Amino acid sequence: MSVGATAEKIDVAIIGGGLAGNLLARQLRRSCPAVEVAVFERNEEPAYKVGESTVELATNYLLRKLGLSTYLYNEHLPKNGLRFFFDSEARDTPLTEMSEIGSRGMLWVPSFQLHRARLERDLLRFNSDDGVAVHRGAKVRALELDENAKGAGGPGRHLIEVEDARGTTRYACRWLIDASGRASVLARRMRLRTEERHALAAAWGRLEGVVDIDALPEPAWHQRTHYTARALSTVHFCYPGYWIWLIPLRRGQTSVGVVCERGRFSDAWRKPEGMLSFVREHGALASLVEDARWIDHGSYGRLSYGTKQYFSTARWGLIGEAAAFSDPFYSPGSDFIALENDFLTDLITRDHAGEDLRERCEVYNDFMHFRFEATMLLYRDLYGTFGSYELFRVKFIFDLLCYYNLWLHSYARDEHLDLSAARGHLRRKDFILDAMQKFAASFRRLESRLRAEGRYYAGNRGRFDCRLENVEFLQRVGQPRKRKDVSRATEAAFNEVRDLLLELKGEARGLGRAWVPIYEFLEEGVIP
Repeated sequence: MSVGATAEKIDVAIIGGGLAGNLLARQLRRSCPAVEVAVFERNEEPAYKVGESTVELATNYLLRKLGLSTYLYNEHLPKNGLRFFFDSEARDTPLTEMSEIGSRGMLWVPSFQLHRARLERDLLRFNSDDGVAVHRGAKVRALELDENAKGAGGPGRHLIEVEDARGTTRYACRWLIDASGRASVLARRMRLRTEERHALAAAWGRLEGVVDIDALPEPAWHQRTHYTARALSTVHFCYPGYWIWLIPLRRGQTSVGVVCERGRFSDAWRKPEGMLSFVREHGALASLVEDARWIDHGSYGRLSYGTKQYFSTARWGLIGEAAAFSDPFYSPGSDFIALENDFLTDLITRDHAGEDLRERCEVYNDFMHFRFEATMLLYRDLYGTFGSYELFRVKFIFDLLCYYNLWLHSYARDEHLDLSAARGHLRRKDFILDAMQKFAASFRRLESRLRAEGRYYAGNRGRFDCRLENVEFLQRVGQPRKRKDVSRATEAAFNEVRDLLLELKGEARGLGRAWVPIYEFLEEGVIP
């Protein structure tokens, strides 16, 4: 193909009208309305998808940058944080007796449970009304990257050939964005996909008739959380090597899924009855889904993968699952969409103004690779820790404090879009990743020790923890904080988790322990 007079010219072509592509189109219209945007979605109507749960970074993006607060509260559900339950080895502990980690009230920083099909359908409508050229039932049959597009200010355009009900049409675009999900149209064409040794599989579906856990007749259990809505949380039932989620959706629907190490995955779960049979092997869950009815079902034999590159000065980019996917445990997928869309919106806006993109492209790619690797270190080879309340509680405190202090605060300040601040984060990359690797190794060592001593399940009954209430800097997230204050909070988090690990090993609380300066955490033996 070659770009000719018969090709319709547009500024930005987005392949895929799912969550990532729709949000980028909306952001571009709000940030740079002079840029012409077209979305090409292969389905006539959005299909149900998993990925319903948002966390705080993505929600900050949706509310602050896309103006969706009223819509989300009207059409979707507010989320009451992440909640974790822990069972016995026999998987027979009643729900109200399981140890629990979760909140005792709606959280100060908001998040949502999304009905993906409804959200994507509404976003397509919003975008169309706002001047985006939305093409439904549009299949990209061919594409050609124009080499002349390389370098700032170049005249080149990419060419895509699209087939829809009207026939075949060619479009010449200045920017080509792959938001096609796991189809990864551009990423596969350019061989950008990288394998990730974090081997997971998953099966899921939507059900009607799941029992409302807030309706269980256990007053003492409800009083423990100050009668907050547990059912609005993303609920995790945690086991060694796998976990099962419950996510509420509007109008009586519940998303249910199993995520596990690939070696544990059963082909029987690829069918609704097989997956539901496995869920019912867990006593507490069996009581919740006893009379449930399937709406739809899906599965993936492989979840995690990366990419060699996210953005290019040749004016193309990858977003959402077309780029990379880490792990759904802490619901980070929409966080990555927020970062990728911010970076691309900034690049496209600057390109439209005639700026040179080379420096920013390099920094933005490095930042995304850093963020992806840091996220993978939360999960890689750590699924064995999930089934122990005592061990996972320590890991969750570490993960939680790092997320709020390092990632959410930085995003809320838009530091990722400031070259100086972004470079500052990248200068600290090796320290952060090394510290995370050392803590992960400590969690794995302690898992082996607890199993060997028969203590792995010791705390899985009757305990409750809400560490989020004691995050002293939480209400200052996004407010001006000096770099030294962020470093001090990181140092405090590292020391707290180190002390908890030592206690779990059997050392008495505060037994001759000196405060460890942050830089010493890279030394061998400091983290037990």
